[in-house]
Amino acid sequence: MTDASASDPVDRNSDLRSPLLEPEKYPEPKSGHERLCIDDILQRYCGEFGPWQLRHFVLTSLAWALEAFHTMVMIFADREPAWTCTSGSGCDVAAASVCGLEPGSWEWNDGLGSSTVAEWGLVCGQKYRVGLAQAVFFGGCMIGAGIFGHLSDSFLGRKGSLTVVCILNAVFGCLTAFSPDYWIYVLLRLLTGFSTGGVGLCAFVLATEPVGPSKRGYAGMSTFYFFSTGIALLSGIAYIFRSWRALYIASSIPSLLFLVTVLPFISESPRWYLVRGKLTEAMKLLHSIAKYNGKHLPDGIFLALDEEANNSSNYEQTCKQQLETNKAISGSLVDVVRSPVSRIRLCLAVTINFLCSVVYYGLSLNVVNLETNLYLNVFLNAVAEMPAFTITAVLLEKFGRKPLAIGTLWFSGFFCLLGSLMRSVGLWKVVRMVCGILGIFGMAGTYNLLFIYTTELFPTVVRNAALGCATQAAQMGAILAPLVVVLGGGLPFVVFAVCGIVGGMLAFYLPETLNKPMYDTMAGMEDGESCADRSSTVSSC
Repeated sequence: MTDASASDPVDRNSDLRSPLLEPEKYPEPKSGHERLCIDDILQRYCGEFGPWQLRHFVLTSLAWALEAFHTMVMIFADREPAWTCTSGSGCDVAAASVCGLEPGSWEWNDGLGSSTVAEWGLVCGQKYRVGLAQAVFFGGCMIGAGIFGHLSDSFLGRKGSLTVVCILNAVFGCLTAFSPDYWIYVLLRLLTGFSTGGVGLCAFVLATEPVGPSKRGYAGMSTFYFFSTGIALLSGIAYIFRSWRALYIASSIPSLLFLVTVLPFISESPRWYLVRGKLTEAMKLLHSIAKYNGKHLPDGIFLALDEEANNSSNYEQTCKQQLETNKAISGSLVDVVRSPVSRIRLCLAVTINFLCSVVYYGLSLNVVNLETNLYLNVFLNAVAEMPAFTITAVLLEKFGRKPLAIGTLWFSGFFCLLGSLMRSVGLWKVVRMVCGILGIFGMAGTYNLLFIYTTELFPTVVRNAALGCATQAAQMGAILAPLVVVLGGGLPFVVFAVCGIVGGMLAFYLPETLNKPMYDTMAGMEDGESCADRSSTVSSC
């Protein structure tokens, strides 16, 4: 009796401690809970990129085509149409522009309704207003990216934010078609930019967060195919709808279709559920993913934040508290700036995104100076970007994010520098054009890479806020790009070359994120990074 009673507490304590022991590699849970982060659950039990993730990724990434519609529609709506002299007017048909011609001696070939330029006379001394409308749109994108980046990290969620921006895009886009004058048009473009700024970042994060770490790079790099496809489709839509008012309606209707036919079949991110304390919803979604992928997620698996996964001492207590309180964990840009690790990353990400955007949009705007078929030109440019996405995606998992970011930035910078040395005469014009194409080829790969890179640099609680901040910086670069283009000659290529080379130098200071975990909280990221730095104590991490 004495022996039995003495051994009883030991056995009970042993049973109580058994779930806290360090598990063997890929164990099957036998009793109690096995504590795992989302990445571990995806790798072991749900599948990293199975049929569920593929379906979810494609449906969510369709939103990128909507962003392309609302962003690039200005190329066609604000174009300067062809003009011709009226019969008997005696005007010079060989004139470079209509600025020196007598009023009434010429007319627009497609009528006043063909573009905003024709309808409101945005030529000669009023030509700056075309650039102003474009700058205001990107200014709206900059504001919207920051606001919706925060909202999607907080109570609204990824799917909720995507729903709101699609509704606003559809409404503002259609209202733009009924603008009575130029200033109302500018105001509605500002509002459209505000909502458009949140589309890409919300869709990107929502599409990639349920993907496992080893497949996330490929998935992230594939999102821009949808953006380029959207541009290609828009060129066809613009070719059919030659009136700028009809074009705005035609390019806004797909947002309504997306809301009705696609969004109901998209799920919220399990990572957002986790950091908001909705553990039941997160686990239910992970079970659905596993089932859809033909796998099985055992009932004994418990979802945990990354800092909980790194700290086994209070595991049972933490699990119980989270299940009972469902306390949400939130973060903001203040937390990003406060942490030394994330502060440096944010500064570098913002600067590199800004420089990359100046080059990408600057080289894209040079297309209008080629004096070729506008619809075909835009279509070919969109198609030409796709090989850059493919090559970058293939090399991403082999060489990693950091070397590829440096390489693509310097590749673009080199050919921009080469283009600045070419004269715009004879055969040299062709060489300069080729340099521009190769420059945008490299920068398209960088632009694509930066989204997945920036996403992996920050934890879930501030991921969209940080990505929104980087997107804001990119929009500032887009605003600046037209001002660089008007410098003319070889100066724009010099500016683009400097931006590309400096961006590549700054990328040297970013950490590599290939096959690294996506942290959930700021504390988890700091613990994980300090653990990686202490190689002598790596076994204790």
